[in-house]
Amino acid sequence: MMNTESVVEFLRNVPLLQRLPSSSLKRILQVVVLKRYERGDYVVREDQAVDGVYFVLEGQAQVLGSAGEGSSPEFLLKRFDFFGYGIFGNVYSADVVAVSELTYLLLMSHHCALLETKSICDSDKELETHCLVEHILYMEPLDLNVFRGFTPPKAPTFGKVFGGQLVGQALAAASKTVEFFKIVHNLHSYFLLVGDLDIPIIYEVDRLRDGNNFATRKVNARQKGKTIFTLFASFQREQQGFSHQESTMPHVPAPETLLSRDEMLERRITDPLLPRNYRNKVATQNNAPWPIDIRFCEPNYSTEETKSPPRLKYLFRAKGKLSDDPALHRCVVAYASDLIFACISLNPHRRRGMSVAALSLDHSMWFHRPLRADEWLLFVMVSPTASQNRGFTSAEMFNRKGELVVSLTQEALLKEAVTIKASFGAKL
Repeated sequence: MMNTESVVEFLRNVPLLQRLPSSSLKRILQVVVLKRYERGDYVVREDQAVDGVYFVLEGQAQVLGSAGEGSSPEFLLKRFDFFGYGIFGNVYSADVVAVSELTYLLLMSHHCALLETKSICDSDKELETHCLVEHILYMEPLDLNVFRGFTPPKAPTFGKVFGGQLVGQALAAASKTVEFFKIVHNLHSYFLLVGDLDIPIIYEVDRLRDGNNFATRKVNARQKGKTIFTLFASFQREQQGFSHQESTMPHVPAPETLLSRDEMLERRITDPLLPRNYRNKVATQNNAPWPIDIRFCEPNYSTEETKSPPRLKYLFRAKGKLSDDPALHRCVVAYASDLIFACISLNPHRRRGMSVAALSLDHSMWFHRPLRADEWLLFVMVSPTASQNRGFTSAEMFNRKGELVVSLTQEALLKEAVTIKASFGAKL
């Protein structure tokens, strides 16, 4: 039996545990169970329940399954590796067999809450109460047509100001200069420079037109004296008239039956059918909860190094209850629309060892019908083409009634590099 100091040192080097505070490691130390297997023994069996999360202490184990079968080093588990609860919950998706004398530490399933990284102040309950997305979209008035926006500490950033934040904040600034009975019906935006997370963003609104039924605004987002983002938006008074819809909402599972994005990430971390480098990367990232609840309609094993079709469907809504201001709901949808949009064009071109990024160039939206951002919306997107290192994506959003509420397009610059990290909200 290893001594306490050796076990603590081991736990500190497990990628899954590196994101936890020392207090959590101490609690894990008190409840883990030491297990040993001989060569050829099955540690877990496919389609059978697993006891919890396993941390390989000594020796090696082989993952056998449709994705992990063979002797690929990506599917050979060794010291500091981990596996356990997978995409399918507590029923395992692969055989794991000891290929040498194997020793591991087992964190039983009833103790797995110790792996939780959310503090009380980061809980979904608090987000539902305070609605983080409204804090992100808050505009501080500085002058008649000038506003200041911020990047709150808990806001998604991807290493730089998130593109959806620029779209949502700029639209919020423009909306504040328009009569309340005129609501945005389309916007066209251009990403020019990378935004700095550490300083405020100044939004300057130009009132291009104010008519009886329509109003047009241009917004420049500026930092350090330079324009980093430009948005044009048109607003319209509500009018009755012609109406038809050719687009049909695809059939998808009810959101209540689907895992949230946060739940999927947590489960994928411990699934050995996914490559070790991917699991370790996800385990060590600071995956703070998003202010938008996302439920993927077709969960799969695709990673950032896995080729897949250039399309995606997911349901989303704001976490928390929003006010009844229709302008706010459209700003929230504009914010959420850029979360996983630009990267779709990359899907057919991914391969192992390839490091890529999709840098948003422009983003356009057409709002067809009233909507609520705190009720489920279906986001259906497809990239019909990529050429000249540019990927084009179009999308539609439907409400639960099947009504087409938003149409969208985006073009992104597709980049490949050795050291670059994928950033789906990046700017040039």
